[in-house]
Amino acid sequence: MAAMNGGGARRWGWGGGGRAESRRAEAQAAKDAAATAFYELDTAQRDLRISIETLAAVDDSPAARRAVEEFAEFGRRIDQVSHEYIATVDAHDLERDDLDGDAASRARRALDRTREDLERTRADLERFGQGLGPLLEKAETQLARLAPAVERARQALLGATKALDAVRAAGLRADEAAARLAALSPELTRLNEGAARHGVRDTLQRAERVLREAEGVRREVELLPERAAETDRRLSSLRTRAEALRHRAENVGPVLSELRRRFTVACWEDLQNVPEQVAGAVRQAEEKLAEARTARQEQRWADATARLSTVRALLNDADEAVSAAGERLRRLNEVSFDHSGEVERTRFAIRDAQRLAMAGRSHPDPRHAGPLDGAVARLERAVAGLSGRHPDWWGFVTELDAIRETVADVVRRIREERAAGG
Repeated sequence: MAAMNGGGARRWGWGGGGRAESRRAEAQAAKDAAATAFYELDTAQRDLRISIETLAAVDDSPAARRAVEEFAEFGRRIDQVSHEYIATVDAHDLERDDLDGDAASRARRALDRTREDLERTRADLERFGQGLGPLLEKAETQLARLAPAVERARQALLGATKALDAVRAAGLRADEAAARLAALSPELTRLNEGAARHGVRDTLQRAERVLREAEGVRREVELLPERAAETDRRLSSLRTRAEALRHRAENVGPVLSELRRRFTVACWEDLQNVPEQVAGAVRQAEEKLAEARTARQEQRWADATARLSTVRALLNDADEAVSAAGERLRRLNEVSFDHSGEVERTRFAIRDAQRLAMAGRSHPDPRHAGPLDGAVARLERAVAGLSGRHPDWWGFVTELDAIRETVADVVRRIREERAAGG
């Protein structure tokens, strides 16, 4: 009675109506399950998209590019199943009062198929994501390096700037280093803009490059006071050496006079131009020293170093020429007084080489015996050539030097062959 008086729109609980309500409930459950599957797929896609974007920013390997392409393909597949889900939900209004049992069953079946498609797609997506483990681990390692790398680059730039300020305060301009440091300013700007704009990989490379170049500038700047002091020392030392060499060159004339007076032309002819050569070398050295001093004052360190190297080479040549004249007279004096010492040195070298050539053999190797026999004959000819009132003592000395060098070459070859097992 109460049902009759106050029932209104309430359905009766017997007959087909009960089955319809059951099917409606099943359809609603299927709809809820499909909605859950749709939400879980969307969440999985969004989570994986973050990883894929990281991968794309960090890794440009073929494997990473394939992963990005496969994820894009998944995106198209997800769009399709999502569209089908929405279409299915729109096609079946489970809130209609006149929804009958057959319509509810059809809705449930359609929603179940949609849910299965969504779940299958999500499972495939998750398997795909699990397969990205090694690539993502590598990418995350790169990301973990990013912040420290950028900070190291910034600190390196700061250190270089402080070092530059310090040497400038000491009166050194360091223009080249300052220009190199200024060229890094745009790179610092890009580092500050971050990986979001320039990519993780490019930002890491830029940070490493800035670090390397800034540290190079800092080292160069920190060495500048020492470089200036070393340049000053070399200027002073080479100036003193040039003055000393100029005085030594004054002795070349008397040496040549004694050589001309006591020995044949062949003994001194090649030294005739030594005074002019030495004077010219010293003069050029002094000119280059003046240029080096100017470069030092203007703090053109590379130019100063280059000119000082030229000065050193010129003075070395001049020094060798002066020494050669004095050494020539000394050796000629020794050999003209008693040449037996030179002869015995040479004979000893030949005998020593002959013993080595015969060691462990019954007959010498012709490759070794020939040059050694030739050395004996040359020595005999050189001694025999010391005839007349004024022999060519310098020709004798140089020939014995050449014989000993030939013998030394044979000894070197024998030892090399035996060391190699020959």
